[in-house]
Amino acid sequence: MASFADHFSKRSPDYARYRPGYPDALFDFVAELAPGRALAWDCATGSGQAAAGLAGRFETVLATDASFGQIRSAVRHPAIRYAAATAEAAPLASGSAAAVTSAQALHWFDRPRFWEEVRRVLVPGGVVAIWSYHGFHVTPEVEAVVHRLYRDVVGPYWPPERAIVERGYQELEFPFDRVDPPGLVLEKRWDLAALVGYLRTWSATQRYEAALGADPIPLVAKDLEEAWGPPETVRPFRWDLDILLGRK
Repeated sequence: MASFADHFSKRSPDYARYRPGYPDALFDFVAELAPGRALAWDCATGSGQAAAGLAGRFETVLATDASFGQIRSAVRHPAIRYAAATAEAAPLASGSAAAVTSAQALHWFDRPRFWEEVRRVLVPGGVVAIWSYHGFHVTPEVEAVVHRLYRDVVGPYWPPERAIVERGYQELEFPFDRVDPPGLVLEKRWDLAALVGYLRTWSATQRYEAALGADPIPLVAKDLEEAWGPPETVRPFRWDLDILLGRK
């Protein structure tokens, strides 16, 4: 397997626990567009959040990730088969998948090669759905502290690919017949500990730790606690989804 930039394996259990899942309506939409329900490929599955959503709608989901650590921590389901593979080399026969998905990962890929691989594995009329999210809405006070962590503390440690996420994927080439995506949001309800767990899954947080040998969260912890209030308080979070949707 080709080498890749692995920003997540060291915190794979946290990624599985704290990264938000995706709305059922998204998977319903993908399944309704697909020309069949036999096989879907979820590329760069991470800890399997998207694969789990597909598993209730497709007979088999091949969920691939280049990180063995992520796969070891991924959710288990009888319809999901996991394999270690890069995005550009799927262990699938040509013309075998009715749907291809990738969540919060396209910015890491060699996109021209990935698009070729998607076209290879899809059946005629097969659907491809790619999505990302960035930032969240909770309260202005909490958001202000998190934005300071994002920009001023770990900002220099974001990989350059992060800029693609911030621009919502909309400027990227997408060599498929586009379909208008539904307007959807991600929603979670977290206490303060869950939010902190999520912040530690950021690639920039992990790169800061690797470079400086220190956890950056304590630098904003006091302000975050004051903005949050009682730590056991549960607050609703919302992310807007940026979706690329099309057919072969």
